[in-house]
Amino acid sequence: MKLTDEERAMLAGEAGPARQWAIRHQIAVGDFFDAPDFVPVGQAHIMADTESLGEAGVAWLEELAALPRDQRLVRIPTITDPRGLDFNSYKRLKQTDAMAALEGRAIRAFEALGVMMTNTCINYQTILPPVRGEHLAFGDTGVVIYSNAVMGARSNFEGGPSALSAGLTGRTPRYGYHLDVHRAGTKHFALSHQPRDLSDWGALGGIVGKATNSYWEVPVITGIAAAPNSDELKHFGAAAASFGSVALFHIPGVTPEAPTLVDAFQGRAVPAATPIGAADFEAFYATYAARGDKVDVVVFAAPQLSLIEMQQVAGLLDGRRVHEGTSLVVTTSPEIKFAADRMGLTRRIEDAGGVVAAGVCFYQSYAREMAEANGWQRLLTNSAKLVNIIAGYGYKPTLASMERCIDSAVAGEVL
Repeated sequence: MKLTDEERAMLAGEAGPARQWAIRHQIAVGDFFDAPDFVPVGQAHIMADTESLGEAGVAWLEELAALPRDQRLVRIPTITDPRGLDFNSYKRLKQTDAMAALEGRAIRAFEALGVMMTNTCINYQTILPPVRGEHLAFGDTGVVIYSNAVMGARSNFEGGPSALSAGLTGRTPRYGYHLDVHRAGTKHFALSHQPRDLSDWGALGGIVGKATNSYWEVPVITGIAAAPNSDELKHFGAAAASFGSVALFHIPGVTPEAPTLVDAFQGRAVPAATPIGAADFEAFYATYAARGDKVDVVVFAAPQLSLIEMQQVAGLLDGRRVHEGTSLVVTTSPEIKFAADRMGLTRRIEDAGGVVAAGVCFYQSYAREMAEANGWQRLLTNSAKLVNIIAGYGYKPTLASMERCIDSAVAGEVL
C-alpha cells in the first residue's frame, strides 16, 4: 500500500503503540483486499459487545486505555453498536451480575479511548446521519447497508478491531464500497407484490438477500409503488445484509445513486429481472410459521426501534396486558429511550407488561443464556434479521407483523 508521511510515522511507532497496532492491522486488511492506499473517514462505528469480546477482549481494551492520553484517544467521532446489557433492565431479563461487571469494564475502557457510548445500530436515525459521498468505517451490517444505499455514503463491513483502528488513525483501506466500480448494480429484481408492513419489508430483504448471496453483488429493485420510509428501508436493508451479506442496494427513484434504472447500473446493460411476487413472500413466511404454539417471548429488536416504532408498539398495547406466560422485550437506542420516557411511551409499554431495554440488541445480549434462565424457546418478532440469526442461539423463531406479534403476546400463543 502507498503510505503518506503521517501513515509511515504511525507505522514506525512515532504516535504510540495503539496507533502503531492500528495501522499495522489496517495494512494487513488493505493488502488482503489489494487496496492501493488509505482514504480518510469521517466517522467510525465499533461492534464490540461483551459477549463477543469476552474476558480477553476486554482486558486488551483495558491495556489500550492505560496508555498516555495523547496516545490512546481516537482522532475522529467514534461510536458504538449495541452493548451486551442495559444496567436498568438486565435483572428483569435474568442476566447476571458477572455479565454486568464485564460490561462496566468495557465501557470504562472505551470511554478512556474517547469513544462515545452511543450503543446503537440505528445511528443514522439518531446520532449523526452520514451524507452522500462521505467515507466511513462502520461495523454493524444494517448500519453499513443503510448508509451506503439510503444515504449514499461509503463504507465496508468493518469488524470491531478494524473500526477501532479507523478511530485511532482516522482512515481506512480504500477498497470495496469506497470505490465507484463496486457500487454499480449487478442483479435486477422486479417486484409485483407490495410490502404492507415492516415485517414484509424485512421479508423482501430476506428474499433479495438469499437470491443475491454475495458481498460483492449489488441488487437493484424495481416495481416498488411508493417510496418507502426510513423504518421500512431499515428493515429491508438489515435483512438483506443478514441473509445475503449485501452491503449496498439501489431502488431507482428512491436511493440517491439511482435516479433511474440505467443510473443504478452505471450505464451498463440492465440484466433481465428476477420476479418477486406474493408467492415468494408466502414461502418466506412459511419457513417461520408456528400458529398455535405457545409463545415464550416476543422481541422487537434487530434493528433497534425508532421513536415512531415505539409509539406504534405503545398504541397496540394500550388497554391490554401481556400474557403471564409470555415475555415482551422492546429494544431501542439510549436517545430514543430518553424521548420515549419523556413522551410516556415507555410507561405505556411497561404498564402492559413489557420490558424496554436501552442500548442493546437481543441477539448480542447473551441470548442463549437468557433463553436458559427464562425458559424461552418459541420467539416471535417482526424482524426478518432476527429470525435469521436467533435459531443459532437455541430459539424457534416466527416472523409476523407488529400487530400480530402484540396480539400473540397478549394471547400467549402464536396467532
